[in-house]
Amino acid sequence: MRLSRRNLLASATMAALPAASEHREELHTGFERLAADGYSLLKGRRVGIVTNPTGITEDARHIVDVMHQDPRVKLTAVFGPEHGFRGTAQAGGSEGRYDDPATGLPVYDTYLKSGKALADVFTASGVDTVVFDIQDVGARFYTYIWTLYDCMEAAQLAGKRFVVLDRPNPVTGREAQGPVLHKEFATFVGRQPIAQAHGMTVAELARLFNGEFLSRAVALETVLMSGWKRSDWYDRSALPWVPPSPNMPTPDTALVYSGTCMFEGTNVSEGRGTTRPFELLGAEGVDGRWAAAANELALPGVRFREAYFAPTFSKFQGKTVGGVQIHVHDRAVYDPVRTGIALLVTVRKVWGGFAWRPDDWIDKLTGSSRVRTMIDAGAGTDEVTGAWQDELAAFRRVRKEYLLYR
Repeated sequence: MRLSRRNLLASATMAALPAASEHREELHTGFERLAADGYSLLKGRRVGIVTNPTGITEDARHIVDVMHQDPRVKLTAVFGPEHGFRGTAQAGGSEGRYDDPATGLPVYDTYLKSGKALADVFTASGVDTVVFDIQDVGARFYTYIWTLYDCMEAAQLAGKRFVVLDRPNPVTGREAQGPVLHKEFATFVGRQPIAQAHGMTVAELARLFNGEFLSRAVALETVLMSGWKRSDWYDRSALPWVPPSPNMPTPDTALVYSGTCMFEGTNVSEGRGTTRPFELLGAEGVDGRWAAAANELALPGVRFREAYFAPTFSKFQGKTVGGVQIHVHDRAVYDPVRTGIALLVTVRKVWGGFAWRPDDWIDKLTGSSRVRTMIDAGAGTDEVTGAWQDELAAFRRVRKEYLLYR
C-alpha cells in the first residue's frame, strides 16, 4: 500500500457548501446538500447515478424520483448494483437491463462488471458524469464499496467525472478493526488491502481508493454530510433505515456483520432465512455448550443466549438448529471482529461437526488463510487477533490521511 496525497489534488470536496458546524446539528446527507445547493455541481451535465433502494431523502423519497422531477438536473441513466436498483434480487443476483417504470429512465446492470466492460456500459449510456449514492454498512466484504471502486476505475477509463454523495457509516467511523486483506486473496468481497471493519464513509473510501489503489486517478468530487461526527451511530440521525440488501434488515445487523459474516465461510448458519440474520448462528447438533463457552470469555459489550431456530432458506432450510443469539448490550466497547473470531474458536471446540466451506471462502472473507489455519492449529482468540495487529496499524496510518470528519 503506498501512502500518497495525490488524491487531494485529483479529488475535490464540494467547497461551495457550508462546512459542518461544531455544534450538534441535524444530519444532512451528501444528496440533501447537493439538492439544497440547486445541483450546481451537476449543472450542464448528463448525469447517470449508481444507486439502490438506500438512495433516499430524509422524507423517504428515492433520489432518482426526486432528481427526475427536478428541471435543474439532467438525469439520463441509472446503474443498478447487486440486488438491483429497486432491490428486487436476492444475494448474488441483479435486475438486468430495463426501463424503470416509475421514471422511464434506462437502468443498466453493473453487477459483476468491472474494467473495460463496465466502462463500455458508461459510454453506451451517454452520460458524462457518474454519481454514486449507496448506503454502506462498514465492512470490507460488503460488496457495494467494491461497486464504488469498480465504477471509479471504469469512469476513469471512459473519461467520465465521478461524484460521491456521502452517507453515514452506520456503526460509526471511530476506528478500523480486523485483518487487512492480502492482495493475492482479492475478490469482489475485497478488491484492495483495507481492514475488515474499515471505519470510513463512502466518500472517505473513494478518496482512499483514488489516492492509493487506482492505477490512474479518476476526476473525483465528493459531497460531504453536515452534522455527522465519527462517533455517531446511525440512530443518532433522523434518517430512515432502508435495508441495503435483503439480509441487512436493521442497523443492529450492521453492528455485528463485520464479525459474524465470517460464518458464511463455514457450515454453520449465519442466520439467513431468519428475522435476525448475522445475529443468530447455528447448526444441527449444536447445543447450549456453545453459548456457555462464548460467555465464559467475558467479551466486552456482548452476551450470548442459547438459541434454536429453523431457517426458511439457505443453510439448514426448514430444519431446527441450535446455536447462539448475539445480544450487544454496550456497543461502545463491543468489537465485532474479535467477537466473530471468538465464536469461530468456541464453536469448533464444542461441536465436532464444524467445517470450513470447501472453497476456502473464509480466506476470501478474512483476506488471507491466516484465520483458518490458526484456528485449525488450535489458536485462541487472543492469538488470532494479535496476528494482524501490525498490518492493522499500518492501515490505520494510511486511513488517517483520508478522513474527512472529526
